[in-house]
Amino acid sequence: MKENESTTLGGIIMARKYQHTQELLPKIKEMLEGGMTQREVAERLGVTGERAIHHLLTRERKKELHGIPKQRGRKPAKALAEYKYENKRLKMEVELLRDFLLLTGKE
Repeated sequence: MKENESTTLGGIIMARKYQHTQELLPKIKEMLEGGMTQREVAERLGVTGERAIHHLLTRERKKELHGIPKQRGRKPAKALAEYKYENKRLKMEVELLRDFLLLTGKE
């Protein structure tokens, strides 16, 4: 969609209140470091919507604080294979210790 186009929501035509500000992030940071206010940056870049720059910067700060999000779902197959191997090795170790205790009579 272009900047002046509108979108339909439930039969009501609404003007789009956002733009893809993520693409403008490096330029926004540069302008802010140059001493411009968030409002001035938004006006200069033609970003619509109240506090769009503020919300973008807030999201970016949260991403930096939290780092890479945890992976959801199943573990990779390699990790599963490693866990299965370790589990098998530990079971063998327990069996060896049991046998040793039986032979020494300390159970």
